[in-house]
Amino acid sequence: MSTETKPANSTGHGGFERRDIGVGGVLYFLLGLAVFGLITHFLMTGLYSYLEKRTEAQQAPISPLVKNAPADTRHLSVDYKDYLRQNFPSPQLEIDERNQLDKVRLDEAQTLSTYDYIDQKAGTVRIPIDRAMDLIAQRGLPVRGQAAEAPAAAASSNKQKGPRQ
Repeated sequence: MSTETKPANSTGHGGFERRDIGVGGVLYFLLGLAVFGLITHFLMTGLYSYLEKRTEAQQAPISPLVKNAPADTRHLSVDYKDYLRQNFPSPQLEIDERNQLDKVRLDEAQTLSTYDYIDQKAGTVRIPIDRAMDLIAQRGLPVRGQAAEAPAAAASSNKQKGPRQ
C-alpha cells in the first residue's frame, strides 16, 4: 500500500474529459435528423395525397335525389349549426356539448335564485333557495296536525299492552 495522495484531476484538462464527443458529431447528428424529418414529411404528404385521391375515386356516386350535397363534409361552413339543423333529421346529436351544459347549469342557477309563479291561479310561487333556507331556520320545519297523530298514538298504546296470550 502506498501512502501517496494523488489529485483527482491528474490529466490537467480543467475538470472534464475531452475525449468524449466532439461538437462536429453533434452537429452532423442534428443535420441528419433535420434531413430525415424533411424526407419523412414529404413522404407522408405524398402518401396521404395518394390515399385521398384513391378513396375519392372509389366513392359511390351521390344519389340524384340528394339536394345541397356538399363536396367535402369534413370541412363544414362557418355556420355549421344551421347546416346540421337543416340537413339532418331529429333527434340530432349534441353539437356543442360544453356550451349546452353551461346553458343548462345557468338555467338551473336562475331557477334556484329567482322568484316566480309556479301556478299563478293557485297562488303557488317559487322563492330563491337562500330565502327558503332562512325561512325554515326562522320558523322551523312544518309539523303534521292532530289527525296524523291519532293513528300514531293508537299504535303506541298497543305496544304498551304487550302481546295477547
